Amino acid sequence: MALKRMMLEIGMGTDIRGTDYTKAAVRALRDALWHNSLTIGVTVNQHVDAMQVEILIGVPKPDQVDPKALLEILPHGTGTVTCVEGGLEIPNDAGTGSTVIANCCAIVRLDI
Repeated sequence: MALKRMMLEIGMGTDIRGTDYTKAAVRALRDALWHNSLTIGVTVNQHVDAMQVEILIGVPKPDQVDPKALLEILPHGTGTVTCVEGGLEIPNDAGTGSTVIANCCAIVRLDI
């Protein structure tokens, strides 16, 4: 058997005032996951925990995202996290903080 892509889920998340890259990334992953109910595993006779989820996060400072925080919110299966440069950081007028926008792609695979 081989891993096959079953689903591609996309989300966006923000941290309006705190410049917290992890918070924005977690919100992006939740946006991607919480709008779906995956039943593909049942269709191919696999348990929901058989899912392997590849999480891709785009933020301006990828090294400031805590991958463990993302893996903790996966409702099923196992996951990997890759953070890359992307998203947006928009400084406020006073120069004292920024709004961070994170983009997320969650790729769900099953071994079929």
